[in-house]
Amino acid sequence: MSLRTSSDIYAAEAARGWLPWGALAPLLGLLFVVVSLLAGTWLLELIVRLDAKGNPVSPTGLMAFTLVPFGLLLALLLSWVRFIEGRSPASMGLTGAHQVRAFLRGHALGMAGILGILAVIWLAGGFAAPAYAKAWSTPTSLLAIGLLLPCFALQSSVEELLFRGWLLSLLAKKFNAVAGVLSSSALFTLLHFNRGQSWLATVSTFLFGVFCCGWALKSRSVLGVMGWHSGWNWLLAVGFGLPLTGLDVGIPSLLVELKPVGAPWLTGGAQGPEGSVVCIGYFLGATAWLLFSARGKPAAQTACNPETRPESLR
Repeated sequence: MSLRTSSDIYAAEAARGWLPWGALAPLLGLLFVVVSLLAGTWLLELIVRLDAKGNPVSPTGLMAFTLVPFGLLLALLLSWVRFIEGRSPASMGLTGAHQVRAFLRGHALGMAGILGILAVIWLAGGFAAPAYAKAWSTPTSLLAIGLLLPCFALQSSVEELLFRGWLLSLLAKKFNAVAGVLSSSALFTLLHFNRGQSWLATVSTFLFGVFCCGWALKSRSVLGVMGWHSGWNWLLAVGFGLPLTGLDVGIPSLLVELKPVGAPWLTGGAQGPEGSVVCIGYFLGATAWLLFSARGKPAAQTACNPETRPESLR
């Protein structure tokens, strides 16, 4: 598939309903998130305690935070694609012969990726380790960690389905894959922006999105990157006592209690390791590998529509 021509990057499927204009798609994606977040936060306030920023303050609250707003977002997105666009979930990248295996493989790679990043920062003097496996002495902590595994799987998978499934594929169809990668990654960065965060964290978030797009484009599926995102988020959140995108989970570490002692550019500071130069290097290297490994490989005929005719009202 050429990155500069319009095409179906997943299942070649004609829409039986209305496909949004290309310029409208990012705004529509933003609307999906805002509506589900507002409705979800209203429901959360009825059942759990949130801080002034609307973030959960307990493991139970975090479980609800990953299930309620993202469950609403999933229902909204699937309903839109089914009843407004008249398309199937396969058009958003839920494709492939071995879907569970693809997800689990991605999950393992996501955990390996964050482990590697933390190991590099630790060896560079960015972390001290005052304690090990604190969660194992508290059964309730282990229970919370286990329950958070499917919770983060839902949260991360819904994000991938929205940004790298629906939005990327729609913009690739209306414009081209390059426009889809840049626009979906920019919206992903905007929605993960925290006031006062470092520019390194912003760059890292954008590259996070670009890497996930590259994986989806190479595999013609979002299942692998859904698993990768899930494994990354879960292990970072529960494994080391470090912030996940600036959010403190508040659970004793499953593996190693890491305390930042190095410069913020190395450790990521308040944002967590995702805001470090090591994480930026990881995404740059991984994206370059995806581009290199995909060179010269023909697109699968069953996954990509080779037609490049212009779309009306892009």
